Amino acid sequence: MLTLHYTGRDSTKKPEALRKSGSLPAVLYGPKEPSTPVTLTAIDFSKVWKSAGESSIILLKGPKGEEHEALIHDVALNPVSDQPLHADFYVIEKGKKLQISVPLVFTGVAPAVKDLGGTLVKVLHEVEIEALPKDLPHELTVDIASLATLDSQILVKDIALPVGVEMLTDGEEVSAAIAVTKEEVEEPTKSIEDIEVVGAKGKEEPAEGDGAAPEAKTSDKK
Repeated sequence: MLTLHYTGRDSTKKPEALRKSGSLPAVLYGPKEPSTPVTLTAIDFSKVWKSAGESSIILLKGPKGEEHEALIHDVALNPVSDQPLHADFYVIEKGKKLQISVPLVFTGVAPAVKDLGGTLVKVLHEVEIEALPKDLPHELTVDIASLATLDSQILVKDIALPVGVEMLTDGEEVSAAIAVTKEEVEEPTKSIEDIEVVGAKGKEEPAEGDGAAPEAKTSDKK
C-alpha cells in the first residue's frame, strides 16, 4: 500500500505561501473522521496520486504515529500548469464496503478492426463498483479480442471482476463496440451539354419590318 506522510497545517500560513515552499494544503475527512486541515510534500503527493489515482487505498501517516486508510477523493488543479493546488482525502471505515468509480483499460486486438476494417469505439471509460477496501482494484481490464464481427459488442456484464468486487453499473450497458465507416459515393461530374442554363436568354432581336417606332397618340383637343 502506498504511503503519504502529513503534518498539521499552520492556520496562520496562507495556502499560496505553503505551495511556494513545496508543500500542498489538504484536508482529511470521513464518516468517523472530523474534517482536519493538513499539509503534505507536493512532490510526494504527485508521485502517489499518479500511481494510485482516485480508486486505490493509500495509507496516511501523521506526525504522532496516526494512521488512516484513505482515498484521494478530489484534487484541485492549477488551470494553467495542471499542478495540484489542494487535495481531499476520504478516510474510510474499516470493514465497510465502498462504492467508487474505477477506470476501464482496454487490451488486446479486435479481429473486427484488424481484419475487417472496423473502428473500435470505447463507449465507457469507467464503471461504478462496490467492494471492501482491501478488494478495491485500481482499474478493470477489458479484453477486446472478442470483438470478431462488425456488429460485436462488449457489455458491462461481460467484464471480468476480481473476487469480492460487485458491479453497480447496469450490466446491459455497452462498454465497447465496433463502428463501420461508410464510404462516400462520388457523384459523376455533369458534362457541359447536361447543364441547363436558367435565365441566360438575351433580348430577342425584333423581326424585320418591326423596327419602326410606334406612332405617338395625339389629342384632338384644341
